[in-house]
Amino acid sequence: MHIEEIQIENFRLLQNSRLDLRESTTLLVGKNNTGKTSFAVLLEKFLTKGDFHFDDFSVESRAALLSLTPETNVDELSIRLVLKIKYDEDDDISILSGFMLDLDETRRHTNILLECQMDLEKLVRDQPDSGEKRQRFFENSLKSYLKTKIYAFDDYGYDSKKLGAYYLNQRSQLQDKAPEELKRLLHFQVIHARRNVASSEENSKKSNPLASISTQFLKKKNDADDSSDHDANSKDDTLDQIEDLLRQTDSSLEKEYSEIFGEFLQNASKFLNLSELKVMSNLQSQTLIENSSKIVYGDENNTLPENHNGLGYLNILYLLLKIEMVREEFEARQASLNFLIIEEPEAHTHPQMQYVFANQIKSLISDLPRLQAVITTHSSHIVSKSAFEDIRYLSRIADQTNVEIKNFHTELSKKFVEVHGDTEGPSLFKFLSQYLSIQSSELFFADKAIFIEGTTERMLLPLFMKMHDEAFEKTRTKGDPLGLSSQNITVLEVGANARAFAPFLEFLNIKSLIITDIDTTKKNENNKFEAAKVADGTNTSNTSLKFFLNAPSMEEETSFSKWVEDLKANSLPIREEFSNTHIAYQTEENGYHARSFEDAFISLNLDAISEKSDGIEGLKKKSELTSTGPKDFFTLTNSVLDKKSSFASSVLFEALANGQPWVVPSYISEGLKWLQKN
Repeated sequence: MHIEEIQIENFRLLQNSRLDLRESTTLLVGKNNTGKTSFAVLLEKFLTKGDFHFDDFSVESRAALLSLTPETNVDELSIRLVLKIKYDEDDDISILSGFMLDLDETRRHTNILLECQMDLEKLVRDQPDSGEKRQRFFENSLKSYLKTKIYAFDDYGYDSKKLGAYYLNQRSQLQDKAPEELKRLLHFQVIHARRNVASSEENSKKSNPLASISTQFLKKKNDADDSSDHDANSKDDTLDQIEDLLRQTDSSLEKEYSEIFGEFLQNASKFLNLSELKVMSNLQSQTLIENSSKIVYGDENNTLPENHNGLGYLNILYLLLKIEMVREEFEARQASLNFLIIEEPEAHTHPQMQYVFANQIKSLISDLPRLQAVITTHSSHIVSKSAFEDIRYLSRIADQTNVEIKNFHTELSKKFVEVHGDTEGPSLFKFLSQYLSIQSSELFFADKAIFIEGTTERMLLPLFMKMHDEAFEKTRTKGDPLGLSSQNITVLEVGANARAFAPFLEFLNIKSLIITDIDTTKKNENNKFEAAKVADGTNTSNTSLKFFLNAPSMEEETSFSKWVEDLKANSLPIREEFSNTHIAYQTEENGYHARSFEDAFISLNLDAISEKSDGIEGLKKKSELTSTGPKDFFTLTNSVLDKKSSFASSVLFEALANGQPWVVPSYISEGLKWLQKN
């Protein structure tokens, strides 16, 4: 038995969002302000606190509330949480049966609706007439007009796409359920990101968070035993031993107290005309741990206090103890379903510890009884160590008020087949999944991305971006976008495989710049395509250019030849479905059309390279750089370039150490301008 799907309506940014869940662990990822925390808060409000306010309603719902009339359908404005529960024939459905409205033994789903409703009649009667007063009224007083209701409903066979939501159109078919019924079925816990760990000396004097949570843990153990319906012999033996020790300590302390306070107590008794006064010891285990004990680390002879640990260790220790407390509660409650949310476990931790946590958390959670868990995260390290089937991506399109929750694996694998076909699509999706696991899950959290060809571009791109920003700042005016260095941009070195990322970029809805090479080719005497000058080229070996710029089949000779000429002229539009992507490749500059980055860079900076050739590594036949006469830059580059990485390193050194003002190829400059503005 597990929650298969959660639907949310009219809550903050989650205006109409749907999340399908894994049976065990679901990873909820997304950029800041996409609703991850709101998801946790909504479940907490419905399943534990039930406390809603005006600001909890979506922007559209709030606008409708401020225009409330007796004719308003407030059911449409209610905050809703719909749980779709799946069960099978092996599950104990004795508690769930109260929510099952159909006796068909082949059925395997039931639905629970939690709804925050408002009293329309009272609201219309009490709301002020003026707009400003009405705004304040709803902000300050709406809470008292709200109530939470729980329903079971059966929409089997109902066409919601055609007829609208079942729970809006078939209100008479909803069956009321009491909160106690839901509590017996579902036990919910959340471990928030706002954990009170602190490693500073100042804060350590005020509180010891690990000792504090240890106290909570012991108190829960005591409370669980005190409220147990079992006989006395079932009580935890260790707790019994602690209590026996405390009773013995109480007895010893009372003897000492009588010696210290004896004379004072006798005099006080006589003065107040009271029977004998005593000072008794009353040690309580949880108070003792909180105020008179501490958590330390080290060996037997040398220990250090908890606050000498880094924040990362404190956070993980705190988190593990909270998980242990949750496990105890789940086991004590024995609910049919246990649901746990862990918010941002990466807080304060360095990447290596995030990797460790990602590797261990699944085994920790799998040990808990009948548990589903949702982990929200901003950590690319946790994402890269997680199964891609577990990932759900929260996406908010600019200027839209709703957050869409996407199933990374299911939806994106289908998208790859749609874009790349049945044969190539699955293999490219597999490549992407493996690449993101190994290289760069930062894409999930980036606002923009740059894809580059190889080592040379990887080494020099930061320099080019810095040069771009410096030039931009000289003319920047109020309202202009920030420089590239101030934007959240991920750079990936993917060679000619940028096309493999196309469906993923559309899925994430982020702006992307692809910096690549035109890579022109022509047939040789063996009828094989080989590298050729752009002027002579009749084809390109760059599959990403062919993909993004929609090349026709080579069998359509006339169309393909025209496409190649348009490619050289840089006049081809990008495919409409990838309008968020800009593809930059070499164009004619100063009368020459380069084929590769090195070709373009050398043609634009030949004089400076010649002058500094003694200090530039990665070159050979340096005398050819200074030869007179017209330059065939394609041949020259192939002749003098020995090792690309060494050449790029020297170019970078000359710029940073000696202030060499290199000329950046225009296709890169124009691409960076596009990325900054969009």
